[in-house]
Amino acid sequence: MPNTSKYEQLAEELARRIEEEYEPGDRFPTVVELAKAHQVAPNTASRAVQVLKERGLLAGKSGGTTRVRVQPIQQIRRNTRYQAEKDMVLQPEDARRSTGVAELDQGVSVSTMHENHVQLDVVPASADVAEALGLEPGELVLRRIGTRRHRRGAGVGRSVSYMAHDLASRNPDLFDTSREPWPGGSLHQLHTVGVEVGRIEDRVTASMPTPEEMDEQDIPPGVPVIRVRKISYSVTGPPVEVTDIPLPADRVELRYETPLEPWS
Repeated sequence: MPNTSKYEQLAEELARRIEEEYEPGDRFPTVVELAKAHQVAPNTASRAVQVLKERGLLAGKSGGTTRVRVQPIQQIRRNTRYQAEKDMVLQPEDARRSTGVAELDQGVSVSTMHENHVQLDVVPASADVAEALGLEPGELVLRRIGTRRHRRGAGVGRSVSYMAHDLASRNPDLFDTSREPWPGGSLHQLHTVGVEVGRIEDRVTASMPTPEEMDEQDIPPGVPVIRVRKISYSVTGPPVEVTDIPLPADRVELRYETPLEPWS
């Protein structure tokens, strides 16, 4: 490789070794161990490891344990999913349990997830959540934090939803974590408090992840996060739920379908 630097050559060699010799989640040698084994300077080994982290082959904080990355599940998020979710609301519980967000987006059964956890609490609404829900800042909301991990060592997927406390209080079961994961998801939860959702708006932005997001969701350096704020509206007009969904850009494709009415 005449035009390739030493660290790039080392990165290519290590990438081959990862493919041939390692399993996802395996510990990877330290920079000192790599430098000694390949007779290069520690700085060269460090830069090679950084290249492989940027390529998504390795994971781990600088100065901590580096592991072969457990690859995330690639997902396609379609706006047509919302109609499928609404149709599912009126199905029997067995049917609602069998198909959820994980199946629609990732093709993975919830029952096979390594981790599937929901945290429920009642908190004052932040200014932006209150505005989206048509509440006064500080009014109480039921917050639902969902985390999923498809395999040990993989990054988590996360979503945070908010529903006005007064609305959620119509059904005390919504505050019971033992009933999670909820069959039929949020649209069925809203159905239990007398709300039919008539419209869903996705507000999509992007930014770089926070250090906490990089660590928790196993986001490679340089990869942005697509941030979806999903606002659900009742058929009578008012907003009834807000959900924030951070989606690392290395594992998601957004597909939006817009039917157009014919001229005649």
